[in-house]
Amino acid sequence: MEKILVKKNTVSDVLDRFFKVKERGSTIKTEVLGGLTTFLTMAYIVFVNPEILSATGMDKGALITVTCLATAIGTGIAAFWANAPFALAPGMGLNAFFTYTLVLGQGVPWEDALGVVFLSGLFFLVMTLGGIREKIANAIPSVVSTAATSGIGLFIAFIGLKNMGLIVSNPATFVGLGDFSLPTVLGLLGLGIMAICEVRKINGGILISIAITTIIGMFLGIVDTPTSIVSMPPSITPIFMKVNILGALKISLIGSIFSFMFIDLFDSLGFMMACYKNMGLVQGDEGSKGLKRMLQVDVSSTLIGAVLGTSTVTSFAESASGIAAGARTGLASVVTSALFLLALLFTPIVGIVPGYASAPALVLVGVFMFKSIGNIDFSDIKIAVPAFITIVMMPLTYSISIGLSFGFVGYIITHVAAGEIKKINMALWAIGALSVVNLVI
Repeated sequence: MEKILVKKNTVSDVLDRFFKVKERGSTIKTEVLGGLTTFLTMAYIVFVNPEILSATGMDKGALITVTCLATAIGTGIAAFWANAPFALAPGMGLNAFFTYTLVLGQGVPWEDALGVVFLSGLFFLVMTLGGIREKIANAIPSVVSTAATSGIGLFIAFIGLKNMGLIVSNPATFVGLGDFSLPTVLGLLGLGIMAICEVRKINGGILISIAITTIIGMFLGIVDTPTSIVSMPPSITPIFMKVNILGALKISLIGSIFSFMFIDLFDSLGFMMACYKNMGLVQGDEGSKGLKRMLQVDVSSTLIGAVLGTSTVTSFAESASGIAAGARTGLASVVTSALFLLALLFTPIVGIVPGYASAPALVLVGVFMFKSIGNIDFSDIKIAVPAFITIVMMPLTYSISIGLSFGFVGYIITHVAAGEIKKINMALWAIGALSVVNLVI
């Protein structure tokens, strides 16, 4: 009797078929390495996000846990729903907006600020389902969105330098150079390590710098030694389900809701399109379907993050490092998500990281974001004025939404003066009107 050979489905075969690994010209090993690379380049968010948001009065321990959970959940959704090698986490810039503009700047309770984040995600979802997203995307001048990225970068870097103690308040000049105390010197050392790692193209440079400067601080006695290495993560109860949607339903917060939505929309859309193009998937049904699903992932992650207790969860630019390492499918995101869940066990180490160690990360992220200024044509004055005012007003007013509002109004004024009214459509007029309301209120 002839033996009938039955091919067994190995784990590798199942993963390959589900995630279309070979179909996209990749291998399981490459996807795993890509996911690990993405994790190493963005793991700093576990330290930095709680440091920023805890300034609002939110429990830092709970924020550490929520940051890991929100990142793991969002990245996991990207893996299984969109089959994309993208990681999602509380966005840099958006967390600064949450803390320094809304809560500390406008005196909005952090529970209400979470409501603003939730509503921005909800409106984003409505726009996505109703096709309004494309109309608004087409209405927003590219110069304002590009300038916003640079302005947020400058704003974040300013906060990082302030947290390092390098910049302090000065009654005569508003800001001045701080004392070179031990924490400030260690912060500068950390910034130098990060810069060297970037120049040498060493993955995880931010994480390496945070670890080195924290350990040095422990030896010098300015950082407490952890009582344990591994433990159960802190409870999320102090911030879980504390989102106050009704408290966010105020006319004075309309501008903030729009700003969250605007930043998330354009950062995500621009980043995703660039990455899909890099992966060779921008053309055809698969690329179109993938991009649409990733926008859905972005929206759902924002809503989930607000309920958990963190600022807007969005696609992370550091995912590009994993893609550069060869990641092409959601299998890489599965690896990244699993590593963030594993990080939950090491919260005692995360909890001792001092502000001076994580502050340099803000400066470096600010540098990355500010680089987009090179895409602005400053030789054209009607472009230069709104771009410049958008960029400088963010750090000078300590508010991202005010910078955006000035940018939109400035764009409309310069183009009307140049006789180019046709470039201002109805949607942009409406955005300009909202910007004026935001400035007045």
